[in-house]
Amino acid sequence: MQNILDAILAGDTASEDFANLQLPESYRAATVHKDEVDMFEGLASRDKDPRKSLHVEEVALPELGPGEALVAVMASAINYNTVWTSIFEPVSTFGFLERYGRLSELTKRHDLPYHVVGSDLSGVVLATGPGVTKWKPGTEVVAHCLSVELEEPDGHDDTMLDPQQRIWGFETNFGGLADVALVKSNQLMPKPAHLTWEEAASPGLVNSTAYRQLVSKNGGAMKQGDNVLIWGASGGLGGFATQYALNGGATPVCVVSSEDKAEICRKMGAELVINRNEEDYRFWNEEGTAQDPKEWKRFGSKIRELTGGEDIDIVFEHPGRETFGASVYVTRKGGTITTCASTSGYMHEYDNRYLWMNLKRIISSHFANYRESWEANRLIAQGKIHPTVSRSYPLEEVGQAALDVHHNKHQGKVGVLCLAPEEGLGVRDTEMRAKHETAINRFRGV
Repeated sequence: MQNILDAILAGDTASEDFANLQLPESYRAATVHKDEVDMFEGLASRDKDPRKSLHVEEVALPELGPGEALVAVMASAINYNTVWTSIFEPVSTFGFLERYGRLSELTKRHDLPYHVVGSDLSGVVLATGPGVTKWKPGTEVVAHCLSVELEEPDGHDDTMLDPQQRIWGFETNFGGLADVALVKSNQLMPKPAHLTWEEAASPGLVNSTAYRQLVSKNGGAMKQGDNVLIWGASGGLGGFATQYALNGGATPVCVVSSEDKAEICRKMGAELVINRNEEDYRFWNEEGTAQDPKEWKRFGSKIRELTGGEDIDIVFEHPGRETFGASVYVTRKGGTITTCASTSGYMHEYDNRYLWMNLKRIISSHFANYRESWEANRLIAQGKIHPTVSRSYPLEEVGQAALDVHHNKHQGKVGVLCLAPEEGLGVRDTEMRAKHETAINRFRGV
């Protein structure tokens, strides 16, 4: 691995020299173990500690198959799916790996007693399998996390509809929280040249997810002038949704939980911010068994106060159970609630009268297809959308990084340095970086 790292840090190593580098037999990776899936049994979700379940250890280098690439990972990032994996909720990911392993002789590689996790990366292509023509060893890349087979017709209009659609590093093995990752070559995209390794790694999953959920015709199809309610507007997903609303001529109404997070939204350019803790909204009773429509109405009144009497056109929903009833209520007649994930609970409850009689729509959104991911990354590369890294950990401390996200102690995205020996490396276009330095660093140190 040291020879590989030296070649990357040199910055001018030729493609043929990368191709001639000897690949390691094993590499460092963050894993969970199949024989530990019951380790947190009986504990509440919040009390389950990723530091106990995530292991940083040497694992064998997987065989490289057709249409695949091995990437030297300089940096990765924490997503909520890594938190779910580490606490074995809502189910163990080993079931995903077992089902994938039954698909073919090649996919059997993924069904192992350990799971290398992580759905983001930035790094350098080391080797490619048969049939790969677009990417060469030595190319600096980032990866999106859509893994598809496309052997059936269903996914050829929208690859997210492929029956074999999976999220790499969550529903497949050999993810990005490691020194080497195995990806399908069509997951690769050019690394934005003005960003560091950790900055470039961080947008992958959440940026593409936000793009599809809010901007794409497959999601909210946001247009200029829309009022967009964004829950967790300074977080991993919300930080990008806020940028897309502002960049696309919409008006974000940002919901956050503290004044620090409100200030981040203002630094992004948002003017309408609701501090939910300050307002003390109580959408559910103390037992969590019933919702209070009076609180929905109070929330809607606050929104109208900020917008000059207008209701919400699109709700960017991802908390789920805690907020979904309120989200449906405050959306305008004919408006749209786009939903992905459910970080506060999967069993959503809402009053259907406010949906059905007012012709509102609920649209489900899950990650993004290749085209949407490419467009989202292109906007990053152009400096129109910016990464949201607040801090980074070394790979050895991946458990603490996951715990930060689990307990919502972070802003934006939490990066993880894999092969990169320190932060700040990998910038190739210093002139462009200088133009956007303030925006790139606005989540830092908060």
